[in-house]
Amino acid sequence: MKNLALMLSISVALISCKNQEKQKEESKATIETVTTNETADEWIYLFDGTTTDGWRAYNGDDLPPQWVVKDGALTFDTEKRTEANRKGGKDIIYAAQEFDNFELYWEWKIPEGGNSGLLYHIQEGDWSIPEVSPEYQMLDDLKWEEINNAKLEEWQKTGADYAMHLPDISQKIVKPAGEWNTSRIIFTPENVEHWLNGKKLLSFVPWSEDWEERKAQGKWKDAPKYGSFKKGYIGFQDHDSPLWLKNVKIKEL
Repeated sequence: MKNLALMLSISVALISCKNQEKQKEESKATIETVTTNETADEWIYLFDGTTTDGWRAYNGDDLPPQWVVKDGALTFDTEKRTEANRKGGKDIIYAAQEFDNFELYWEWKIPEGGNSGLLYHIQEGDWSIPEVSPEYQMLDDLKWEEINNAKLEEWQKTGADYAMHLPDISQKIVKPAGEWNTSRIIFTPENVEHWLNGKKLLSFVPWSEDWEERKAQGKWKDAPKYGSFKKGYIGFQDHDSPLWLKNVKIKEL
């Protein structure tokens, strides 16, 4: 009888332990699901493939007619230009919200010889965006020089912090024109990173002594407002070539 009672006690204990382990696993799964959902909810879609809400011209009221949604992509359609307005000047900004510290992700492609850029911390005024706002360069590295019969510096090529910091070419995956790229910028006052197709190309400390020296000795030496705004809009550049964008999203840090 004692042995039977002992066996029953052991069985009850084992069942209890299994139930506790099951509850722990279910609780863990619930926590992971909530955490994943919370992480997903942190992203703000600036363009989700369906609407241009929030976007307008830099220093303007409306979105220029050349910027349209085609096949789920925010597209700069140069065929919609008029003869009176054929060259450049139709930069756009996401004006619904300003951002200071962020992680920004987007997918993009350009044609052969294409050129554009993503800019941030944009503030409007009587200046061009590149004079004040840092730029992540987007370019057809493989064909631009041949098509334009000109030589580029590395600070002018894809992934560069334009005219300031060079991409690490050993980490750079260059895709042919017409193929989709993925890009990412992580910006904080302590560190900035540029990523291209899953590889980190560069990092720097904004407003540091090194940063100030680069500004003073390079292209922006006569642009006193360059990099001076620490919060602003996100924007894309009209550089007189087609551009396709999708999954443009940002996470505040």
